[in-house]
Amino acid sequence: MMLSRSVSKALAALPSTTRGGLSTVRVFSSAPNEYQQPKEPMNIPKNSLITSEDGVHQTVKVSKTWRNKPLFRRQGDVRFKTGMEASNLIIREALRRDAHEAEYIESLTATLQCLSPIFDRNPKYAFVAKTLIEPERFLQFRVAWIDDLGINRLNRGWRVQYSSALGPYSGSLHFGPHMTHSVVHCLGFDQVFANAVTGFPRGSAVGGSDFNPLDKSEGELQRFCQSYMTELAKYIGPDQDVPWMGEGVGQEEMGFMLGQYKRIIGQMPANFLSSSQFESAPGFGLVHFGEKLLQDKGDSLKGKRCLIIGAGKVARSVAQKLLEYGAVPITLSDASGHVYEPEGITEHKLSTIDTIKSERGALLGRYVMSSTTAQFNKPENLLDIPCDICIPCGEMHGMDEAAVNAVADLGCKLVLEGGQECVTPAARKVLKKRGVLYGPHTMTMSGPAIVHSLGPQATDEELKTEVDRIYQEIKTTANEFNCRGDLFAGANIAGFLRIANQMLKHGAV
Repeated sequence: MMLSRSVSKALAALPSTTRGGLSTVRVFSSAPNEYQQPKEPMNIPKNSLITSEDGVHQTVKVSKTWRNKPLFRRQGDVRFKTGMEASNLIIREALRRDAHEAEYIESLTATLQCLSPIFDRNPKYAFVAKTLIEPERFLQFRVAWIDDLGINRLNRGWRVQYSSALGPYSGSLHFGPHMTHSVVHCLGFDQVFANAVTGFPRGSAVGGSDFNPLDKSEGELQRFCQSYMTELAKYIGPDQDVPWMGEGVGQEEMGFMLGQYKRIIGQMPANFLSSSQFESAPGFGLVHFGEKLLQDKGDSLKGKRCLIIGAGKVARSVAQKLLEYGAVPITLSDASGHVYEPEGITEHKLSTIDTIKSERGALLGRYVMSSTTAQFNKPENLLDIPCDICIPCGEMHGMDEAAVNAVADLGCKLVLEGGQECVTPAARKVLKKRGVLYGPHTMTMSGPAIVHSLGPQATDEELKTEVDRIYQEIKTTANEFNCRGDLFAGANIAGFLRIANQMLKHGAV
């Protein structure tokens, strides 16, 4: 298939972005984890992801050579004829290895099905995907700590360093009883694409523990974080692995881990493990993507009634940015239930909620004592509240087919994921079938990677600029691979091509 010159320009070489016909390349500054733009644009030859030079449109001879190679040789040579057949073979191999890890298998299956058009166009990418299903390193360790009663307590700690093909391992830490080996594996795999889609030289990693910080004292939290970092410090560093905040890991937890890391290595690398002064990046980035998506449809966030599921730091930063765009956040929720403000959560009301939730373990139900208009757990089911936009910022797989149908029946036109895998694969199909717009986590949760790459002085305006660029690349990629409007497929394909092209240069490593 012949491609137009405009499409080739739109998907320019991965390490660069195109402005005004020139290639502008991000380069490292002298400080770790910071990037700066060259003072003048650089005329550098570019190869497109979708041209014959360095992408999926290779010559027939090359394609035949790769297609004739066996994808697996465990029990005889196994070849494939179509891209979907290649995807299914890789999924089958993952099932053979990790059939007990339901979350990981579900995420991998959904992603590989999106990648099948790439394997159709150039079979060599199937061999890269086969390598990518196995992380480079998976760490599991014991975290021993003493509680306030002097009792020895034990938790499991993890860090999966999934891929360093594009740069140092980078990714979030999560603390909570929901964390398991399978969940960490799943989040690490998702992080590969979320980091790669940004275009910055960031590898991917995810870590955490099954430790619940919400019911612990400050002393217990400090002792746990110090014990966790004592083991993790052996494997991280500014040029090796850069952890950042995630679910259950905020400023306080990062501060305790930072102090222990400094104690162990005897020095403190600049900007390493500092949370960046832009703690709201995940929520702000998500809302910027939502505004861009609606603008693309001739609409905007202004006046939209937004149902937010969750009340953590991401959910509250989402509400804050929605207010700036003129939208109307109407709900927040946590373990105690949900708060519904029929006329919207104002800045003053959000400030009150921030004060309540800043206390570790505090529940949202306390808010109703300070508001005369709030309805607590009325209606009983949060999803029975009519809305224009639904933003789940809670647990993985919190929105299934029934939940998606419920909000769609009441007029919801857009679902934006405010956390990893909030919408199940089956629910994504329902969204597509019912014509509800969908902002996938691979795209919407790229804010932390963007901000940490820009450096500690990153601004909201810079974040918005990068969001606009990334959205356009994802949209163009989806159109090129016959997935028009499917941003989940577009984000996964764009991220995969970035990392796959780099892995091909590295060889079998």
